[in-house]
Amino acid sequence: MQIAYIASAIAFAVGFLFALVIYLIKRNSAFRAVSQATEIAESIKRDAAKEAEVAKKSALVEAREEWFKQKRIFDEEVKERQRELRAQEKKYNERLGSLDKRLDSLDKKENNLTEQEQRLKGKEDELQQKKQESESIVNEQKRKLAEVAGLSREEALERLRLELISTARQVAANDAKLTIEQLKLDTSKKATEILATAIQRMAVDFVSESTVSVVSLPSDEMKGRIIGREGRNIRTFEKASGVDLIIDDTPEAVVLSCFDPVRREIARLSLEKLISDGRIHPGRIEEVIAKTNKEMDENLIKIGEKAVLETNIHNISPNLIKVLGRLHYRTSYGQNVLQHSIEAAWICGILAAELQLDQEVARRAGMLHDIGKAVDHEFDGTHAIIGANLARKNGEGKLIVNAIEAHHEEVEALSVYAALVQASDAISGARPGARREMLETYMQRLAKLEEIANKVDGVNKSYAIQAGRELRIIVEPSMIEENQTPLLAAEIAASIEKQVQYPGQIKVTVIRETRQIAMAK
Repeated sequence: MQIAYIASAIAFAVGFLFALVIYLIKRNSAFRAVSQATEIAESIKRDAAKEAEVAKKSALVEAREEWFKQKRIFDEEVKERQRELRAQEKKYNERLGSLDKRLDSLDKKENNLTEQEQRLKGKEDELQQKKQESESIVNEQKRKLAEVAGLSREEALERLRLELISTARQVAANDAKLTIEQLKLDTSKKATEILATAIQRMAVDFVSESTVSVVSLPSDEMKGRIIGREGRNIRTFEKASGVDLIIDDTPEAVVLSCFDPVRREIARLSLEKLISDGRIHPGRIEEVIAKTNKEMDENLIKIGEKAVLETNIHNISPNLIKVLGRLHYRTSYGQNVLQHSIEAAWICGILAAELQLDQEVARRAGMLHDIGKAVDHEFDGTHAIIGANLARKNGEGKLIVNAIEAHHEEVEALSVYAALVQASDAISGARPGARREMLETYMQRLAKLEEIANKVDGVNKSYAIQAGRELRIIVEPSMIEENQTPLLAAEIAASIEKQVQYPGQIKVTVIRETRQIAMAK
Protein backbone atom coordinates (compact mmCIF):
# COMPACT_ATOMS: atom_id res chain seq x y z
CA MET A 1 0.00 0.00 0.00
CA GLN A 2 2.78 2.25 0.87
CA ILE A 3 4.52 1.22 -2.25
CA ALA A 4 1.44 2.08 -4.16
CA TYR A 5 1.43 5.51 -2.53
CA ILE A 6 5.01 5.96 -3.39
CA ALA A 7 4.45 4.78 -6.93
CA SER A 8 1.50 7.12 -7.20
CA ALA A 9 3.54 9.95 -5.78
CA ILE A 10 6.35 9.22 -8.15
CA ALA A 11 3.92 8.90 -11.02
CA PHE A 12 2.34 12.21 -10.00
CA ALA A 13 5.72 13.82 -9.68
CA VAL A 14 6.80 12.48 -13.05
CA GLY A 15 3.54 13.58 -14.58
CA PHE A 16 3.88 17.02 -12.98
CA LEU A 17 7.43 17.34 -14.24
CA PHE A 18 6.39 16.14 -17.64
CA ALA A 19 3.55 18.65 -17.67
CA LEU A 20 5.90 21.37 -16.48
CA VAL A 21 8.37 20.54 -19.20
CA ILE A 22 5.63 20.56 -21.79
CA TYR A 23 4.35 23.94 -20.43
CA LEU A 24 7.81 25.42 -20.53
CA ILE A 25 8.34 24.15 -24.05
CA LYS A 26 5.01 25.63 -25.20
CA ARG A 27 5.77 28.85 -23.41
CA ASN A 28 9.09 29.21 -25.22
CA SER A 29 7.37 28.41 -28.50
CA ALA A 30 4.76 31.06 -27.79
CA PHE A 31 7.48 33.61 -26.92
CA ARG A 32 9.27 32.76 -30.16
CA ALA A 33 6.02 33.04 -32.13
CA VAL A 34 5.26 36.41 -30.52
CA SER A 35 8.80 37.55 -31.21
CA GLN A 36 8.57 36.44 -34.84
CA ALA A 37 5.16 38.06 -35.16
CA THR A 38 6.57 41.23 -33.65
CA GLU A 39 9.51 41.21 -36.08
CA ILE A 40 7.14 40.54 -38.99
CA ALA A 41 4.91 43.36 -37.80
CA GLU A 42 7.91 45.70 -37.48
CA SER A 43 9.08 44.65 -40.97
CA ILE A 44 5.61 45.24 -42.37
CA LYS A 45 5.50 48.59 -40.59
CA ARG A 46 8.88 49.58 -41.99
CA ASP A 47 7.88 48.42 -45.49
CA ALA A 48 4.64 50.32 -45.17
CA ALA A 49 6.53 53.43 -44.05
CA LYS A 50 8.92 53.10 -47.00
CA GLU A 51 6.05 52.56 -49.42
CA ALA A 52 4.24 55.53 -47.92
CA GLU A 53 7.39 57.67 -48.30
CA VAL A 54 7.83 56.52 -51.90
CA ALA A 55 4.16 57.16 -52.61
CA LYS A 56 4.46 60.59 -50.99
CA LYS A 57 7.53 61.48 -53.07
CA SER A 58 5.87 60.16 -56.21
CA ALA A 59 2.78 62.21 -55.46
CA LEU A 60 4.94 65.30 -54.86
CA VAL A 61 6.80 64.73 -58.15
CA GLU A 62 3.54 64.29 -60.03
CA ALA A 63 2.07 67.33 -58.35
CA ARG A 64 5.19 69.38 -59.18
CA GLU A 65 5.15 68.22 -62.81
CA GLU A 66 1.48 69.10 -63.06
CA TRP A 67 2.24 72.50 -61.53
CA PHE A 68 5.04 73.17 -64.04
CA LYS A 69 2.79 72.03 -66.86
CA GLN A 70 0.01 74.37 -65.77
CA LYS A 71 2.58 77.16 -65.29
CA ARG A 72 3.90 76.69 -68.85
CA ILE A 73 0.37 76.81 -70.21
CA PHE A 74 -0.33 79.94 -68.17
CA ASP A 75 2.95 81.59 -69.32
CA GLU A 76 2.13 80.83 -72.95
CA GLU A 77 -1.31 82.34 -72.51
CA VAL A 78 0.24 85.43 -70.88
CA LYS A 79 2.75 85.78 -73.72
CA GLU A 80 0.01 85.38 -76.30
CA ARG A 81 -2.04 88.03 -74.50
CA GLN A 82 1.03 90.29 -74.39
CA ARG A 83 1.59 89.80 -78.13
CA GLU A 84 -2.03 90.64 -78.79
CA LEU A 85 -1.78 93.70 -76.55
CA ARG A 86 1.42 94.85 -78.33
CA ALA A 87 -0.26 94.37 -81.72
CA GLN A 88 -3.29 96.33 -80.52
CA GLU A 89 -0.98 99.00 -79.07
CA LYS A 90 0.87 99.23 -82.42
CA LYS A 91 -2.42 99.58 -84.31
CA TYR A 92 -3.55 102.17 -81.79
CA ASN A 93 -0.33 104.17 -82.17
CA GLU A 94 -0.57 103.97 -85.97
CA ARG A 95 -4.17 105.09 -85.89
CA LEU A 96 -3.28 107.85 -83.46
CA GLY A 97 -0.50 109.02 -85.81
CA SER A 98 -2.89 108.86 -88.76
CA LEU A 99 -5.46 110.89 -86.82
CA ASP A 100 -2.78 113.47 -85.94
CA LYS A 101 -1.85 113.77 -89.62
CA ARG A 102 -5.47 114.11 -90.60
CA LEU A 103 -5.99 116.77 -87.93
CA ASP A 104 -2.94 118.66 -89.20
CA SER A 105 -4.27 118.35 -92.75
CA LEU A 106 -7.66 119.66 -91.64
CA ASP A 107 -5.97 122.55 -89.80
CA LYS A 108 -3.99 123.41 -92.93
CA LYS A 109 -7.13 123.23 -95.07
CA GLU A 110 -8.95 125.43 -92.58
CA ASN A 111 -6.09 127.96 -92.65
CA ASN A 112 -6.09 127.85 -96.46
CA LEU A 113 -9.84 128.42 -96.52
CA THR A 114 -9.43 131.33 -94.11
CA GLU A 115 -6.68 132.83 -96.28
CA GLN A 116 -8.77 132.33 -99.43
CA GLU A 117 -11.73 133.95 -97.70
CA GLN A 118 -9.55 136.92 -96.75
CA ARG A 119 -8.18 137.14 -100.31
CA LEU A 120 -11.71 136.99 -101.73
CA LYS A 121 -12.77 139.70 -99.34
CA GLY A 122 -9.81 141.81 -100.45
CA LYS A 123 -10.66 141.16 -104.11
CA GLU A 124 -14.27 142.12 -103.41
CA ASP A 125 -13.15 145.38 -101.79
CA GLU A 126 -10.81 145.99 -104.72
CA LEU A 127 -13.60 145.36 -107.23
CA GLN A 128 -15.90 147.68 -105.30
CA GLN A 129 -13.22 150.38 -105.36
CA LYS A 130 -12.64 149.88 -109.11
CA LYS A 131 -16.38 150.04 -109.67
CA GLN A 132 -16.52 153.36 -107.87
CA GLU A 133 -13.54 154.61 -109.89
CA SER A 134 -15.23 153.47 -113.13
CA GLU A 135 -18.43 155.26 -112.17
CA SER A 136 -16.48 158.43 -111.41
CA ILE A 137 -14.67 158.16 -114.78
CA VAL A 138 -17.99 157.64 -116.61
CA ASN A 139 -19.49 160.62 -114.83
CA GLU A 140 -16.46 162.71 -115.74
CA GLN A 141 -16.73 161.65 -119.38
CA LYS A 142 -20.43 162.45 -119.36
CA ARG A 143 -19.63 165.88 -117.97
CA LYS A 144 -17.00 166.45 -120.66
CA LEU A 145 -19.42 165.30 -123.37
CA ALA A 146 -22.01 167.67 -122.01
CA GLU A 147 -19.46 170.49 -122.17
CA VAL A 148 -18.40 169.51 -125.70
CA ALA A 149 -22.01 169.37 -126.83
CA GLY A 150 -22.34 173.05 -126.00
CA LEU A 151 -19.14 174.07 -127.85
CA SER A 152 -18.76 175.38 -131.38
CA ARG A 153 -16.93 173.37 -134.07
CA GLU A 154 -13.73 175.43 -133.68
CA GLU A 155 -13.79 175.18 -129.89
CA ALA A 156 -14.35 171.39 -130.05
CA LEU A 157 -11.48 170.97 -132.52
CA GLU A 158 -9.20 173.07 -130.31
CA ARG A 159 -10.05 171.01 -127.24
CA LEU A 160 -9.53 167.80 -129.22
CA ARG A 161 -6.16 169.08 -130.42
CA LEU A 162 -5.05 169.88 -126.86
CA GLU A 163 -6.11 166.41 -125.64
CA LEU A 164 -4.26 164.75 -128.54
CA ILE A 165 -1.14 166.77 -127.71
CA SER A 166 -1.39 165.70 -124.05
CA THR A 167 -1.86 162.05 -125.10
CA ALA A 168 1.06 162.23 -127.52
CA ARG A 169 3.29 163.67 -124.80
CA GLN A 170 2.30 160.83 -122.48
CA VAL A 171 2.96 158.25 -125.18
CA ALA A 172 6.31 159.86 -125.97
CA ALA A 173 7.23 159.74 -122.29
CA ASN A 174 6.26 156.06 -122.10
CA ASP A 175 8.24 155.32 -125.26
CA ALA A 176 11.25 157.15 -123.88
CA LYS A 177 11.00 155.18 -120.67
CA LEU A 178 10.72 151.89 -122.55
CA THR A 179 13.67 152.87 -124.72
CA ILE A 180 15.83 153.64 -121.70
CA GLU A 181 14.87 150.34 -120.04
CA GLN A 182 15.57 148.51 -123.27
CA LEU A 183 18.99 150.12 -123.51
CA LYS A 184 19.76 148.99 -119.98
CA LEU A 185 18.69 145.44 -120.77
CA ASP A 186 20.54 145.19 -124.10
CA THR A 187 24.24 144.47 -124.00
CA SER A 188 26.83 145.72 -126.39
CA LYS A 189 28.06 143.61 -129.28
CA LYS A 190 31.34 142.91 -127.52
CA ALA A 191 29.59 141.72 -124.36
CA THR A 192 27.39 139.43 -126.45
CA GLU A 193 30.42 137.89 -128.12
CA ILE A 194 32.15 137.34 -124.76
CA LEU A 195 29.08 135.71 -123.18
CA ALA A 196 28.53 133.53 -126.24
CA THR A 197 32.16 132.39 -126.08
CA ALA A 198 31.85 131.59 -122.37
CA ILE A 199 28.64 129.63 -122.84
CA GLN A 200 30.06 127.61 -125.73
CA ARG A 201 33.10 126.68 -123.68
CA MET A 202 30.91 125.62 -120.76
CA ALA A 203 28.39 123.60 -122.83
CA VAL A 204 28.55 120.49 -120.61
CA ASP A 205 25.93 118.09 -119.36
CA PHE A 206 24.51 118.88 -115.97
CA VAL A 207 23.52 116.18 -113.51
CA SER A 208 21.11 117.21 -110.77
CA GLU A 209 21.44 115.49 -107.41
CA SER A 210 18.96 115.74 -104.59
CA THR A 211 18.78 114.43 -101.08
CA VAL A 212 16.58 111.43 -100.25
CA SER A 213 14.03 111.77 -97.46
CA VAL A 214 12.24 108.40 -97.90
CA VAL A 215 13.81 105.24 -96.47
CA SER A 216 12.58 101.84 -97.67
CA LEU A 217 11.93 99.08 -95.12
CA PRO A 218 12.17 95.30 -95.62
CA SER A 219 8.70 94.91 -94.10
CA ASP A 220 6.09 96.84 -92.14
CA GLU A 221 7.09 94.95 -88.97
CA MET A 222 10.27 97.05 -88.95
CA LYS A 223 8.16 100.12 -88.16
CA GLY A 224 7.34 98.71 -84.74
CA ARG A 225 11.03 98.04 -84.04
CA ILE A 226 11.91 101.57 -85.12
CA ILE A 227 9.25 102.98 -82.79
CA GLY A 228 10.38 100.77 -79.90
CA ARG A 229 8.68 100.04 -76.61
CA GLU A 230 6.56 103.08 -75.68
CA GLY A 231 8.27 105.01 -78.50
CA ARG A 232 11.72 105.16 -76.89
CA ASN A 233 13.62 104.24 -80.07
CA ILE A 234 12.01 106.92 -82.26
CA ARG A 235 12.42 109.55 -79.55
CA THR A 236 16.10 108.72 -79.18
CA PHE A 237 16.59 108.80 -82.98
CA GLU A 238 14.90 112.20 -83.37
CA LYS A 239 16.78 113.68 -80.42
CA ALA A 240 20.19 112.39 -81.54
CA SER A 241 19.78 113.24 -85.26
CA GLY A 242 17.71 116.42 -85.07
CA VAL A 243 15.41 115.05 -87.78
CA ASP A 244 11.69 114.29 -87.63
CA LEU A 245 10.97 110.61 -88.34
CA ILE A 246 7.47 110.27 -89.77
CA ILE A 247 5.90 106.80 -89.69
CA ASP A 248 2.53 106.68 -91.42
CA ASP A 249 0.43 104.22 -93.42
CA THR A 250 2.85 104.24 -96.36
CA PRO A 251 3.74 100.57 -96.94
CA GLU A 252 7.36 99.56 -96.24
CA ALA A 253 8.65 103.15 -96.02
CA VAL A 254 9.29 105.92 -93.51
CA VAL A 255 9.87 109.64 -94.15
CA LEU A 256 12.67 111.85 -92.79
CA SER A 257 11.85 115.56 -92.52
CA CYS A 258 14.40 118.31 -91.80
CA PHE A 259 15.36 121.71 -93.26
CA ASP A 260 19.07 120.86 -93.02
CA PRO A 261 19.91 118.58 -95.98
CA VAL A 262 23.19 117.40 -94.39
CA ARG A 263 21.47 116.44 -91.15
CA ARG A 264 18.75 114.68 -93.14
CA GLU A 265 21.40 112.74 -95.09
CA ILE A 266 23.12 111.71 -91.83
CA ALA A 267 19.77 110.50 -90.48
CA ARG A 268 19.06 108.56 -93.69
CA LEU A 269 22.44 106.80 -93.64
CA SER A 270 22.13 106.04 -89.92
CA LEU A 271 18.64 104.60 -90.28
CA GLU A 272 19.72 102.39 -93.19
CA LYS A 273 22.63 101.09 -91.10
CA LEU A 274 20.31 100.33 -88.16
CA ILE A 275 17.82 98.54 -90.40
CA SER A 276 20.59 96.49 -92.02
CA ASP A 277 22.19 95.66 -88.66
CA GLY A 278 18.88 94.75 -86.99
CA ARG A 279 19.94 95.95 -83.53
CA ILE A 280 17.70 98.91 -82.82
CA HIS A 281 17.80 100.28 -79.28
CA PRO A 282 18.66 103.69 -77.79
CA GLY A 283 22.32 102.96 -77.11
CA ARG A 284 22.91 101.53 -80.58
CA ILE A 285 21.04 104.44 -82.21
CA GLU A 286 23.24 107.06 -80.53
CA GLU A 287 26.37 105.10 -81.41
CA VAL A 288 25.47 104.77 -85.12
CA ILE A 289 24.46 108.43 -85.47
CA ALA A 290 27.68 109.62 -83.81
CA LYS A 291 29.74 107.40 -86.12
CA THR A 292 27.83 108.59 -89.21
CA ASN A 293 28.39 112.21 -88.12
CA LYS A 294 32.13 111.67 -88.12
CA GLU A 295 31.99 109.95 -91.50
CA MET A 296 29.90 112.82 -92.91
CA ASP A 297 32.41 115.44 -91.66
CA GLU A 298 35.20 113.61 -93.45
CA ASN A 299 33.06 113.23 -96.57
CA LEU A 300 32.20 116.96 -96.63
CA ILE A 301 35.88 117.87 -96.50
CA LYS A 302 36.66 115.44 -99.34
CA ILE A 303 33.86 116.87 -101.49
CA GLY A 304 34.96 120.47 -100.83
CA GLU A 305 38.62 119.67 -101.56
CA LYS A 306 37.64 117.96 -104.81
CA ALA A 307 35.63 120.99 -105.92
CA VAL A 308 38.49 123.38 -105.07
CA LEU A 309 41.04 121.23 -106.92
CA GLU A 310 38.70 120.91 -109.90
CA THR A 311 38.46 124.71 -110.25
CA ASN A 312 42.19 125.25 -109.53
CA ILE A 313 41.64 127.54 -106.53
CA HIS A 314 44.23 127.74 -103.76
CA ASN A 315 44.54 128.85 -100.13
CA ILE A 316 40.88 128.53 -99.14
CA SER A 317 40.12 128.22 -95.43
CA PRO A 318 39.37 124.65 -94.24
CA ASN A 319 36.11 125.95 -92.77
CA LEU A 320 35.00 127.21 -96.19
CA ILE A 321 36.05 123.91 -97.79
CA LYS A 322 33.78 122.03 -95.39
CA VAL A 323 30.92 124.45 -96.07
CA LEU A 324 31.45 123.96 -99.82
CA GLY A 325 31.04 120.23 -99.22
CA ARG A 326 27.64 120.93 -97.61
CA LEU A 327 26.49 122.53 -100.87
CA HIS A 328 26.66 119.07 -102.47
CA TYR A 329 23.48 118.18 -100.55
CA ARG A 330 21.66 121.45 -101.35
CA THR A 331 19.55 121.97 -104.48
CA SER A 332 17.82 125.00 -106.03
CA TYR A 333 14.98 124.28 -108.49
CA GLY A 334 16.49 120.81 -108.90
CA GLN A 335 19.97 122.23 -109.66
CA ASN A 336 22.76 121.02 -107.40
CA VAL A 337 24.23 124.14 -105.77
CA LEU A 338 27.82 122.82 -105.64
CA GLN A 339 27.77 121.91 -109.34
CA HIS A 340 26.23 125.32 -110.07
CA SER A 341 29.04 127.00 -108.09
CA ILE A 342 31.72 125.05 -109.99
CA GLU A 343 30.12 125.97 -113.30
CA ALA A 344 29.81 129.64 -112.27
CA ALA A 345 33.49 129.63 -111.23
CA TRP A 346 34.62 128.40 -114.66
CA ILE A 347 32.35 130.89 -116.47
CA CYS A 348 33.77 133.69 -114.30
CA GLY A 349 37.30 132.58 -115.21
CA ILE A 350 36.46 132.48 -118.93
CA LEU A 351 34.89 135.95 -118.85
CA ALA A 352 37.87 137.30 -116.91
CA ALA A 353 40.24 135.82 -119.50
CA GLU A 354 38.33 137.54 -122.31
CA LEU A 355 38.56 140.85 -120.42
CA GLN A 356 42.22 140.27 -119.45
CA LEU A 357 41.48 140.18 -115.71
CA ASP A 358 42.76 137.90 -112.92
CA GLN A 359 41.19 134.52 -113.66
CA GLU A 360 41.89 132.97 -110.25
CA VAL A 361 40.19 135.85 -108.41
CA ALA A 362 37.21 135.53 -110.75
CA ARG A 363 36.98 131.75 -110.26
CA ARG A 364 37.29 132.20 -106.48
CA ALA A 365 34.42 134.70 -106.43
CA GLY A 366 32.29 132.45 -108.66
CA MET A 367 32.96 129.39 -106.51
CA LEU A 368 32.04 131.16 -103.25
CA HIS A 369 29.10 133.27 -104.47
CA ASP A 370 26.39 130.84 -103.20
CA ILE A 371 28.23 129.54 -100.11
CA GLY A 372 25.64 131.18 -97.88
CA LYS A 373 23.03 128.65 -99.05
CA ALA A 374 24.82 125.96 -97.05
CA VAL A 375 24.05 127.74 -93.74
CA ASP A 376 21.12 130.05 -94.59
CA HIS A 377 18.84 128.01 -92.31
CA GLU A 378 21.11 128.79 -89.35
CA PHE A 379 21.30 132.60 -89.69
CA ASP A 380 18.93 135.46 -90.47
CA GLY A 381 19.25 137.25 -93.77
CA THR A 382 19.63 136.41 -97.46
CA HIS A 383 22.13 133.80 -98.61
CA ALA A 384 24.24 136.50 -100.31
CA ILE A 385 24.71 138.51 -97.10
CA ILE A 386 25.22 135.35 -95.01
CA GLY A 387 27.82 134.07 -97.49
CA ALA A 388 29.66 137.41 -97.50
CA ASN A 389 29.86 137.43 -93.69
CA LEU A 390 31.09 133.83 -93.70
CA ALA A 391 33.76 134.62 -96.28
CA ARG A 392 34.83 137.73 -94.37
CA LYS A 393 35.23 135.76 -91.11
CA ASN A 394 37.41 133.19 -92.88
CA GLY A 395 39.91 135.64 -94.33
CA GLU A 396 38.61 136.37 -97.84
CA GLY A 397 39.48 139.73 -99.40
CA LYS A 398 37.19 142.70 -99.99
CA LEU A 399 36.81 141.96 -103.71
CA ILE A 400 35.56 138.43 -103.03
CA VAL A 401 33.26 139.53 -100.18
CA ASN A 402 31.70 142.30 -102.29
CA ALA A 403 31.26 139.95 -105.26
CA ILE A 404 29.38 137.50 -103.01
CA GLU A 405 27.05 140.02 -101.37
CA ALA A 406 26.40 141.95 -104.62
CA HIS A 407 25.58 139.04 -106.93
CA HIS A 408 21.83 139.62 -106.37
CA GLU A 409 22.24 143.43 -106.35
CA GLU A 410 21.44 143.69 -102.64
CA VAL A 411 24.47 145.96 -102.24
CA GLU A 412 26.39 148.07 -104.73
CA ALA A 413 28.97 146.27 -106.87
CA LEU A 414 32.41 147.76 -106.21
CA SER A 415 34.41 145.91 -108.86
CA VAL A 416 34.08 144.30 -112.26
CA TYR A 417 34.42 140.88 -110.59
CA ALA A 418 31.02 141.42 -108.92
CA ALA A 419 29.49 142.01 -112.37
CA LEU A 420 31.19 138.87 -113.68
CA VAL A 421 29.71 136.84 -110.81
CA GLN A 422 26.23 138.24 -111.57
CA ALA A 423 26.58 137.30 -115.24
CA SER A 424 27.98 133.81 -114.58
CA ASP A 425 25.30 133.10 -111.96
CA ALA A 426 22.57 134.08 -114.44
CA ILE A 427 24.15 132.04 -117.26
CA SER A 428 24.55 128.91 -115.13
CA GLY A 429 21.08 129.09 -113.61
CA ALA A 430 19.08 130.31 -116.60
CA ARG A 431 20.44 128.34 -119.53
CA PRO A 432 18.11 125.57 -120.78
CA GLY A 433 18.81 122.23 -119.13
CA ALA A 434 20.63 123.67 -116.13
CA ARG A 435 17.70 123.30 -113.81
CA ARG A 436 15.74 120.11 -113.71
CA GLU A 437 12.48 120.42 -115.58
CA MET A 438 10.54 117.83 -117.55
CA LEU A 439 10.24 118.55 -121.27
CA GLU A 440 6.47 118.20 -121.06
CA THR A 441 6.26 120.78 -118.25
CA TYR A 442 8.60 123.11 -120.14
CA MET A 443 6.49 122.91 -123.32
CA GLN A 444 3.29 123.38 -121.34
CA ARG A 445 4.68 126.55 -119.77
CA LEU A 446 5.63 127.97 -123.18
CA ALA A 447 2.18 127.10 -124.56
CA LYS A 448 0.54 128.68 -121.50
CA LEU A 449 2.44 131.93 -122.00
CA GLU A 450 1.34 132.17 -125.63
CA GLU A 451 -2.22 131.20 -124.69
CA ILE A 452 -2.45 134.00 -122.12
CA ALA A 453 -1.30 136.55 -124.68
CA ASN A 454 -3.52 135.26 -127.51
CA LYS A 455 -6.66 135.60 -125.37
CA VAL A 456 -6.25 139.38 -125.23
CA ASP A 457 -8.26 141.32 -127.81
CA GLY A 458 -6.09 142.96 -130.43
CA VAL A 459 -3.21 140.46 -130.22
CA ASN A 460 -2.25 139.08 -133.61
CA LYS A 461 0.55 136.64 -132.71
CA SER A 462 2.70 135.82 -129.67
CA TYR A 463 6.02 134.00 -129.36
CA ALA A 464 7.67 132.58 -126.21
CA ILE A 465 11.42 132.81 -126.82
CA GLN A 466 14.72 132.52 -124.89
CA ALA A 467 13.63 129.33 -123.10
CA GLY A 468 10.42 130.99 -121.91
CA ARG A 469 12.14 134.03 -120.40
CA GLU A 470 10.71 136.48 -122.93
CA LEU A 471 7.26 136.79 -124.50
CA ARG A 472 7.02 138.86 -127.67
CA ILE A 473 3.54 139.99 -128.67
CA ILE A 474 2.56 141.43 -132.06
CA VAL A 475 -0.68 143.45 -131.94
CA GLU A 476 -3.07 144.68 -134.61
CA PRO A 477 -2.36 148.41 -135.13
CA SER A 478 -5.96 149.03 -136.10
CA MET A 479 -7.24 147.75 -132.75
CA ILE A 480 -4.47 148.80 -130.32
CA GLU A 481 -3.35 152.42 -130.13
CA GLU A 482 0.27 153.30 -129.43
CA ASN A 483 -0.50 154.72 -126.02
CA GLN A 484 -2.28 151.47 -125.06
CA THR A 485 0.77 149.21 -125.48
CA PRO A 486 2.34 149.93 -122.01
CA LEU A 487 -0.99 149.10 -120.33
CA LEU A 488 -1.36 145.95 -122.47
CA ALA A 489 2.17 144.76 -121.54
CA ALA A 490 1.48 145.39 -117.83
CA GLU A 491 -1.85 143.51 -117.97
CA ILE A 492 -0.33 140.48 -119.68
CA ALA A 493 2.59 140.46 -117.21
CA ALA A 494 0.10 140.54 -114.30
CA SER A 495 -1.86 137.64 -115.84
CA ILE A 496 1.36 135.61 -116.19
CA GLU A 497 2.26 136.23 -112.54
CA LYS A 498 -1.15 134.92 -111.43
CA GLN A 499 -1.47 131.91 -113.75
CA VAL A 500 2.06 130.58 -114.34
CA GLN A 501 4.76 129.31 -111.97
CA TYR A 502 8.29 129.94 -113.26
CA PRO A 503 11.84 130.57 -111.97
CA GLY A 504 13.39 134.03 -112.43
CA GLN A 505 11.67 136.69 -114.56
CA ILE A 506 9.73 136.82 -117.83
CA LYS A 507 10.09 139.86 -120.07
CA VAL A 508 6.93 140.92 -121.94
CA THR A 509 7.53 142.89 -125.15
CA VAL A 510 4.58 144.36 -127.11
CA ILE A 511 5.27 145.22 -130.77
CA ARG A 512 2.96 147.51 -132.74
CA GLU A 513 3.91 148.12 -136.34
CA THR A 514 2.10 150.17 -139.03
CA ARG A 515 3.07 149.79 -142.67
CA GLN A 516 1.92 152.15 -145.42
CA ILE A 517 2.32 150.92 -148.99
CA ALA A 518 1.87 153.06 -152.11
CA MET A 519 2.45 152.12 -155.71
CA ALA A 520 4.10 154.60 -158.08
CA LYS A 521 3.07 154.18 -161.71
